[in-house]
Amino acid sequence: MIKPAPKSNTEQVTEYIQKLDNPTREIVEAIRQTVLSTHAEIGEEIKWNAPSFLYTGEMKSFEPKEYKRYIIVMNLHKRILLVFPSGAKVADTTGLLTGDYADGRRLVYIKDMDDLKIKEAGIRKVILDWLALVEK
Repeated sequence: MIKPAPKSNTEQVTEYIQKLDNPTREIVEAIRQTVLSTHAEIGEEIKWNAPSFLYTGEMKSFEPKEYKRYIIVMNLHKRILLVFPSGAKVADTTGLLTGDYADGRRLVYIKDMDDLKIKEAGIRKVILDWLALVEK
């Protein structure tokens, strides 16, 4: 059974980002543009009180608590952290993903705009590798 594709909520994310202070707002917006421009079937919404990016294409049915659609969930508490909820399933050849969490999550810290520019190609590669593993 194929699960219907969710809709993106761009307006909700835009409103959230506009309320952030600089330089965080500028960096989060740049991350947003990087992620969304990586693939046409990536959407966005506010999930867990922060911008999150998800696969909007067709997928095999799964339990909702598995959160299989979520590629990246931001954590913006005192830092900029990209959480890849199922990052462990990606064979990360970039060395970008950190952490070894039992639940499969992997992390990317972004210090500033220069750090993002350095990590941008790696973020795109990890996203594309993740998308290649989606069960359709």
